[in-house]
Amino acid sequence: MTKHIKVEGDKGMPAVADLALGLAPVAGGLALGAAAGYLKGPDVRKAIKQDMDLLDRLSPEDVERRAELQRSIDSRIDDLVATVHRYRPLRRAAASYHAGLRDILLFISAILFTGVWWSVDHDKNSWLPLFIVLIVISVWAAGYALSGLLGLLLSFRQGKD
Repeated sequence: MTKHIKVEGDKGMPAVADLALGLAPVAGGLALGAAAGYLKGPDVRKAIKQDMDLLDRLSPEDVERRAELQRSIDSRIDDLVATVHRYRPLRRAAASYHAGLRDILLFISAILFTGVWWSVDHDKNSWLPLFIVLIVISVWAAGYALSGLLGLLLSFRQGKD
């Protein structure tokens, strides 16, 4: 027969679960930000090149397969050209975009989220670590926002000279 000793005030695993739950929004945001930089769609040009190579390797007697493969290649080339035309205005707008507005909005969002987190129950185990992370993110975003504003002011000043 074993005795179980209960320690008063020992929260054990629930404290770790609260910490994990509290840090989940930050971890999710970091994961999303990391994924946004690394996710890439399929390389359509490479696939077309491979199909063209396959078309060259097919025997001239295999007329039906060659015709089907050629139609598939032509269809993908048409889709590629249509996509380029469709997204040209978006690419033009993205090329003219300066990061200042994005950084200012990120700073405002970080401050607002920190304010919301302040109103959460302070007795949660995850409250303080996440609050510290939010302050660090807010300071980091403020640095980027200020550097963007300084760059904008300098370019405006140089434009006047």
